[in-house]
Parts: sequence; C-alpha cells; structure tokens
Amino acid sequence: MAVIKLIVDGGAMKPGPTIAQQLGPKGINIGKVIEDINKATVGFKGVKVPVELDVNEKTKKYEIKVSSPPVAELLKKELGLEKGSGEAGKTKIANAGIENIINIAQTKLPNMLARDLKNAVKLVLGSCVSLGILVENKSPVEVISEVNSGKYDSEIKNIKTDISPVKKAELHAYFMKVKAQQEAKAKAEAEAAAAAEAAKAAATAAATPGAAPTPGAATATPATTPEAAKAPAKAEAKPEAKKK
Repeated sequence: MAVIKLIVDGGAMKPGPTIAQQLGPKGINIGKVIEDINKATVGFKGVKVPVELDVNEKTKKYEIKVSSPPVAELLKKELGLEKGSGEAGKTKIANAGIENIINIAQTKLPNMLARDLKNAVKLVLGSCVSLGILVENKSPVEVISEVNSGKYDSEIKNIKTDISPVKKAELHAYFMKVKAQQEAKAKAEAEAAAAAEAAKAAATAAATPGAAPTPGAATATPATTPEAAKAPAKAEAKPEAKKK
C-alpha cells in the first residue's frame, strides 16, 4: 500500500508532473484519479485542499481521503479575502456575521478536536482574532464571551448559515466606517512620522559644522555696531625727522 499526499485546488485539480510521476509508474489511471479527486473536493472550490491517496499497487485500487482546508483558508474564502491582516490588533479587514462562523465551524467539525458545534464556533472565532476579522461588528473575543453566555445558541442549534441581504448590508456599512477611520489614522500617523523625520534632519544639519543652510533660512551678515561706526579712523603717523 502506497500513500501519496497532495495539495490540490478544490474541485479543479489538473494533470501535472507531480501526480504523473507518482501514479504513472504504478499503472494507475491518472485521468480517473483526477476526476474522482475533483468530485471529492468540489465543495472546496477556490481553496487549496489536502488530499491523501491510499494506493494498492497490486489491485490498482485507491482510496481518497480529503482533509478540510485550514480554518484561515475557509475564512478567507467565505469573506472574499486574499490574505489576513498584517497587524491584526490594529487593522481589521472584514466584518463577518455569526452565520459565516457557523458555516465554517460545521465544515471543520469532523477534523477538529471540538466536541460539538458550539465549541467549534469558538475555535473559528479564535482564528478571526489572528486574521483581523470583526464578527457582528465586534471583536471576536467579545463574541466568544457571548457564545459562552448562550446568546447564539439558537443559531448554532439550527445551524443557521444564511445571512439575509439586509444584515449583510448592515455588516458591510459598519465595516466601511471602520475602514475609513483606519485609513484616516494611518494617514495622520504617516504625516506625523514624516514631520518628525524632517525635524530630525534639520536638527542634524544645524549641528554639523559647515553644513549647508536650511532652505528659507535667513543668511547672517556681519553687523557694524554703533560704537564702531562712531570711532574715528586711526592713521599711523610717522615721526618727523629732527632737523639738525
């Protein structure tokens, strides 16, 4: 029995050298394997999926085992994100509904250590923290506390995964406000940093002997004091020669 591990595009695996090199020598129908893998991963379109092939080289039969993608990948797919926030504590990149979280928790539950869907929801919320995703207009940490208190028991029990158009619009509108505030703050911080850098450069130039004067600065010229102006010019007189 040979075990082959692959990472494929969900529902869209294509022939390639990797799969050909591993299956070709074993006499396995590569086209059929790809077709079966695509059927098994069709629910993960647009996401990289871990797949394991258990191949019996004698009988040419195989078994496909599909592992669900990491929670972070599922969150990005669910919310249409390319990547997570580089500064999760500072910059938020999306605003999810509890329905989005339940949907992902239900998908991942078979591969999670969580004992039930409610605990799986909390694990997904934990991933939202590291990615910089708001949930229900709040910090995911706050939503975890609400889940513990039973606020979303009805949605979890009924596995509610659909968001109404009205709620979706409200979540989007709130996030756009957050995004505008983040951009304004980032702009102000960038301007302040630039001003501080300019001031530092000016101070360094002023303290450096022979440094070029700062543009716009007045050029100092020697001044003549009133006392110097009034003082008569002193001519050196040569002593007269004495007549003999």
